[in-house]
Amino acid sequence: MSSNNDPVAIPMLEKNPNDLPGMDSNDLNTLTGEAVLSFHNISYQEMVQIGSLFCKKTRVIEKLSNINGIMKPGLNAIMGPERGSRSLLLDVLAARKDPRGLSGDILINGKPRPANFKCTSGYVPQNDVVMHTVTVRENIEFAAALRLPMTITRDEKRRRVDEVLELLHLDHEANVQPRSKMLKKRTSIAMELVTEHPILFLDDPTTGLDLRTTTDVISVLRRMSMRGRTIIFSINHAQYSIFRFFNSLTLVSSGKVMFHGPAQEALEYFTSAGYEYDSHNNPADFFLDIINGGFSALLDTEEDSHNADKYKELSEKQHQVTQKLANMYVESDGYRDIRTELDLLLGERDTGRSSSLEEITCVTPFWYQLRWIICHLFKNTTNFLLVTVLQAIVPFILAMTMGTGFYFIRNDCAAAQISAGLLLLLTVFQCISNVSAGNLFLTDRNFFLHEHSSGYYSMPAYFFGKLLAVFVPESVLPSIIFTVMIFSIVGK
Repeated sequence: MSSNNDPVAIPMLEKNPNDLPGMDSNDLNTLTGEAVLSFHNISYQEMVQIGSLFCKKTRVIEKLSNINGIMKPGLNAIMGPERGSRSLLLDVLAARKDPRGLSGDILINGKPRPANFKCTSGYVPQNDVVMHTVTVRENIEFAAALRLPMTITRDEKRRRVDEVLELLHLDHEANVQPRSKMLKKRTSIAMELVTEHPILFLDDPTTGLDLRTTTDVISVLRRMSMRGRTIIFSINHAQYSIFRFFNSLTLVSSGKVMFHGPAQEALEYFTSAGYEYDSHNNPADFFLDIINGGFSALLDTEEDSHNADKYKELSEKQHQVTQKLANMYVESDGYRDIRTELDLLLGERDTGRSSSLEEITCVTPFWYQLRWIICHLFKNTTNFLLVTVLQAIVPFILAMTMGTGFYFIRNDCAAAQISAGLLLLLTVFQCISNVSAGNLFLTDRNFFLHEHSSGYYSMPAYFFGKLLAVFVPESVLPSIIFTVMIFSIVGK
């Protein structure tokens, strides 16, 4: 299992203490340097409603149970048979879940996470939040402009953007719109790397990617970890060529930890417990097969008629297997060593504790955010100038047609009724043209939730930017043109 390419033995020669220029190390709300994330007795509960419409009951379900561990600078992988547990654990550590269901302690270098932890750490969701109507470079520049402090010069921000593009092999595709899954994923990662936060979370970053792109992504993350950054990510499947670079491995299933420790020690841990390992097997697949309760045993049977019974039997045993592995891990020497290290960190914890993890802090002022949001939304609208001109021409032609018909009406009682009908038509037109205003903020809801919680901009800046960049040219401007033209032609 050992190898000359074992990442545990790789010295961090590429680490540069000046990687974060412009950051104030005296600011307690700013994470700088290396960061060690530890979690102590973590449990997470969710409230779910069951029953019919008129007879609903609220039930508390425990999603995570008594989880302990430590994530140090390097590649820290979270694996499991189902996405629920591994992604939930990742989101809890990244403060992306409702803190009301959380119990336990999550510390950074022995201190409680700052209230604005979501803004001082990177997070790449599984569903890439990247605008595909602007180029790769423009997406990264938007992230750099709003997430880097104003003390960093424009030239420095441009240099960071160029470095990230080169690091992710995006320099030849910088002026291409990210429409493919692979390009979106790399752009999404680049938008987080440009901020150079010491902790980066990624939810299944290799899902939907081919082997070559997956290898490139893991290679980039490894290079960043060698600079002293703590990379924490969930992953569904890992080939051996990728698995051998993991520094830390956490195996979770049904909300419990099956193993947590150095990735290169996991194979010895399970083989010493009596599990037989085939040398031709991928260690990552071997671990998942054990956690799954040995479902691959179905392939060894020659009695196809009993397959259904086999599946049912193995499914019933899965809970027992999970509980057995969880108990085995708690009684292991590795767990005791980790608890000793965790107890030391917990003992050094400050008495003051963050009461909330919902504070959103922005490093740029309101007007700066507003300007960038408006420019970004303008670019997001394909052929914005052409669309705006067309939206102005259509009501102009409609106003000319209707206005000409009302222009020749005589000024008498009958004409007064017709004029009233004109006012009704104007009212109906205005209502219909603005009926879609309610969807103005729903179309980009995912973008807003991710960018706002990550500290790109404040809510007022996004609201006014959306109004000025989208609502005014698409709704207000055509309505004004139509109304002014009608009354100018009719003259009544």
